[in-house]
Amino acid sequence: RCGLAAGRSYSGGGAYPSVSLACPLPGVPKAVFAAAEGRERFETRVTVLENGLRVASQNKFGQFCTVGILVNSGSRHEAKYLSGISHFLEKLAFSSTAQFGSKDEILLTLEKHGGICDCQASRDTIMYAVSADARGLDTVVNLLADVTLQPRLSDEEIEMTRMAIRFELEDLNMRPDPEPLLTEMIHAAAFRDNTVGLNRFCPVENTDKINRDVLHSYLSSYYTPDRMVLAGVGIEHEHLVECARKYLLGVEPVWGSGQGRAVDRSVAQYTGGIIKVEKDMSDVSLGPTPIPELTHIMIGLESCSFLEDDFIPFAVLNMMMGGGGSFSAGGPGKGMFTRLYLNVLNRHHWMYNATSYHHSYEDTGLLCIHASADPKQVREMVEIITREFILMAGAVGEVELERAKTQLKSMLMMNLESRPVIFEDVGRQVLATNTRKLPHELCALISQVKPTDIKRVVTKMLHKKPAVAALGDLTDLPTYEHIQAALSSKDGRLPRLYRLFR
Repeated sequence: RCGLAAGRSYSGGGAYPSVSLACPLPGVPKAVFAAAEGRERFETRVTVLENGLRVASQNKFGQFCTVGILVNSGSRHEAKYLSGISHFLEKLAFSSTAQFGSKDEILLTLEKHGGICDCQASRDTIMYAVSADARGLDTVVNLLADVTLQPRLSDEEIEMTRMAIRFELEDLNMRPDPEPLLTEMIHAAAFRDNTVGLNRFCPVENTDKINRDVLHSYLSSYYTPDRMVLAGVGIEHEHLVECARKYLLGVEPVWGSGQGRAVDRSVAQYTGGIIKVEKDMSDVSLGPTPIPELTHIMIGLESCSFLEDDFIPFAVLNMMMGGGGSFSAGGPGKGMFTRLYLNVLNRHHWMYNATSYHHSYEDTGLLCIHASADPKQVREMVEIITREFILMAGAVGEVELERAKTQLKSMLMMNLESRPVIFEDVGRQVLATNTRKLPHELCALISQVKPTDIKRVVTKMLHKKPAVAALGDLTDLPTYEHIQAALSSKDGRLPRLYRLFR
């Protein structure tokens, strides 16, 4: 009556009624899994060429690879130059070169190998990357070498870049999400007029001043082999070194081999301070359900460099603080165990955002909290955030700490499932330290963090002057002196005189 369906065997049926799910089924061949052969299969290998260029690779299963060149250069090195050069170079990347007549020609070449390209400039690194079929490695390294050392920088390309940057700056000021602006402001307040405090975006007034000569002058100083790393994930190390010798050894760049200006080796000087931008945020988004008018505050304190031992406790602290928006899109309970959810967003319904961020560099770092609320409740919002900074130095529960450590390890391992993320991790670590800490080593360091480590790094951090960035209607914003006094108090409260007479 049931036809063929009657003869089907289901996993929950009676085929093996007495076999436990914890035991292998009788008569079924033993599964053979793919496995790395020996320790060398997951170690990061580094070779230094005669000209100082470092070649780093990480093996990974798969047909595709990610290869790129990272340069120790960014907005923090622009003190002796016009601000915004790194922003220009990011937009000009993968344009015409000595071998390729246009960006279209580059994209067509990559398309033959199923490849895509990207360039990202940060405060301390410029990264040119390509993901493509591993069989096209020779073509990819040749392309990367040409893009990095032989760009044409034609007048037409530079003019198009000026237009793109102006449009991006306009868009930046019109976006409902002010996080990129606040990040710039908090860095400028924390490291006023030096290194990582210099603007990452090109100021509007500099767009017409930056030309080919200015770019060549900068490139001659910072685009040298000893400041570069060729990193690859998903390829054989020997093959990558062979390609590097072929295309990056003994190549004279388009700007010549003469010495540029002296390289800026300034160490970041933390200053603290406040940067305020009065802005009408009442109409940042249009539509039937517009975003309400908000005032945004970011308060930060100096943490440490990623080269210091305290970097791991600071990373755990940042995860313990957590936070996010007033609505968590991941479903009920997402992130609800972090302090900024439990102590701030769950208790103060009028706050739209409370998020912790940790920015770390080769010589300094910045731990900050971003909060958003209605302009009329700015004073109370500032008091709540300063109180959270003070409470960081208090007792840390074992359950809370273990949860933060587990979450940090989980996030680390999940991110490193992605090949481009592994590539960036390999490149940045080798660029800064000439070696790479492997994931299991980082997980071991995270596991060793104790409550006393959290208390120690927080106590050290709270002795510094705060950095404050404020954007929106700032009528009720406390003065910098009052915020500093609140962070120096035992409970994070603003001075009483302010509350009575403001």
